[in-house]
Amino acid sequence: MKFRSIIVFSAVGLILFFAQCERRQSPQLILRDEPSVDGLITSVLDGGGTFTNVRFSTVIESSTGKLIIPFDPEDPADAEILRGLRTALKRVLEKFNRDDSPTNSVPRINEVSSYFEEALLHELDAMPELSCDYPRTAKGNLQRAGYPDLRIVHRSTGRITYLDPKLVQAGSLDSSLRTFYFTPKTETNKVLDNAHHLLVGIEHDGNTGNWKFLRWHLVDLSDFKVRLKAEFQASNKDLYLPDLIFDSGN
Repeated sequence: MKFRSIIVFSAVGLILFFAQCERRQSPQLILRDEPSVDGLITSVLDGGGTFTNVRFSTVIESSTGKLIIPFDPEDPADAEILRGLRTALKRVLEKFNRDDSPTNSVPRINEVSSYFEEALLHELDAMPELSCDYPRTAKGNLQRAGYPDLRIVHRSTGRITYLDPKLVQAGSLDSSLRTFYFTPKTETNKVLDNAHHLLVGIEHDGNTGNWKFLRWHLVDLSDFKVRLKAEFQASNKDLYLPDLIFDSGN
């Protein structure tokens, strides 16, 4: 079973970023500090706005300069990390499946994610062989939003593992809806180490207000592939400006 994913970027940044990633598969784009709108549109029309089967490890290396290290359960350090993850996940699922679970009063599953992040952080950080915290930016700022969510350190070796918990409804593991995204930005980048990159998908039963969490799936993102599609975006704030509205009625 695999998670299918798609990445959505702002129109200006995305065309430039993948010029190096997919030279052989896609038309080469011209890198400019301030690309013209005409040049950007031409690149999109020529097929440069869509990229498929891009290795996530390439995205990380190109945008952060860091490597994704494949996870090896046979390696002693990785085996210890895996045992810690299994134990932490077992405890967290048991906690949130109790009748007095704090998640039972949460109406939206997206809001439950933060409970899992905090609980996993607490369980992992309490283990003598591991420490866990929220990853910070290069300036040391705490950045909760964006990938990745947790940073685990194997104490004896210093090995780093980034962990991204995701909640997924049972029966939807083969859904094509976007459930993963990564936006490369220097000021908000939290990937500062050569490290393992793992995602844990936690299945729930979809029973709103009385969630039951069924099982978990650990995914190694070292061979994970993503897609990018260029699009021009705007919000209601952009659309309904007084200078643009020329007539209204009721």
